[in-house]
Amino acid sequence: MTLDEPVAVRRVAVVGTGLIGARWAACFLARGLDVAAADPAPGAEARLRDVVARSWPALERLGLCDGFSPGRLTFAPTIEEATREAQFVQENVPDDEELKASVVAAIDATCEPDVVIASSTSGILPTVLQARCVHPERVLAGHPSNPAHILPLVEVVAGQRTAPEAVDWAMRFYRHIGKRPLRVRREAPGFVMNRMQEAVWREMFHLVNDDIATCAELDAAITDGCGMRWALFGPAFVYLLQGGPGGMAYALDQFDPARIPDWSHNAYPEITPELKAKLDAQTRGQAAGRPMAEWEALRDEFLVRVVELKRELFGAY
Repeated sequence: MTLDEPVAVRRVAVVGTGLIGARWAACFLARGLDVAAADPAPGAEARLRDVVARSWPALERLGLCDGFSPGRLTFAPTIEEATREAQFVQENVPDDEELKASVVAAIDATCEPDVVIASSTSGILPTVLQARCVHPERVLAGHPSNPAHILPLVEVVAGQRTAPEAVDWAMRFYRHIGKRPLRVRREAPGFVMNRMQEAVWREMFHLVNDDIATCAELDAAITDGCGMRWALFGPAFVYLLQGGPGGMAYALDQFDPARIPDWSHNAYPEITPELKAKLDAQTRGQAAGRPMAEWEALRDEFLVRVVELKRELFGAY
């Protein structure tokens, strides 16, 4: 493959402009790139421009903006038109295996063969997505954290036929636009972040189902407890700190998993109508009647401050 240097990229395509795709578009625009977007859903262009406008203040706060001209964001009626001159493509259609594979194949058929195609899939194997492509070597996963315009993590995952140079290029490109790419060492369902999250959500359902805690109480157990540590260090480094000078080896001696009862579960409980109703009622109660747009704005403000604090404590971030 002959790939342009990431710094030479001036035009990207965003295929699928739901919340993930729209926030990707905001990220690219904030780094001075031209964005051509495509989405067949009625009203998609208006929603895209609205999300970009609402995302912009956070991007400015984080110092990621090179200025914005509305003319740099264009909306194309077809995938072919959106990707025709693109130097990079970010695909973001819903996480349905058949739909994603067909859209990735359509992108592959229309853009230049040396253009990297990254899917925002949260867990579908890139090998599946590249199976119908003429140029599978340039197809990979570029899975962001949500909200994608604020959180820096992007998981970069190769499929069986992805060229190593395409992965290297994607890592450099995401760094260039201010992200912190994580190269997943081996393709696996759910990648890394979602597998970690899934374990917590699975236990959450059991705790509510067994009436051990309400949704609000278990959320507090994270936000006022381990979640505050995880935002700074992550669970592996927290384990290291538990060992003090003896490190993680000492911590494992003290908290030997073989000697500690397995309190958690390896499978979800049955999602009965009663459990579904309980989860829905409790989380709606937590929202306290405030619209989701207000909670999203509060979340974004909180996350921007966390990123700012990490910069203050650790320097470049």
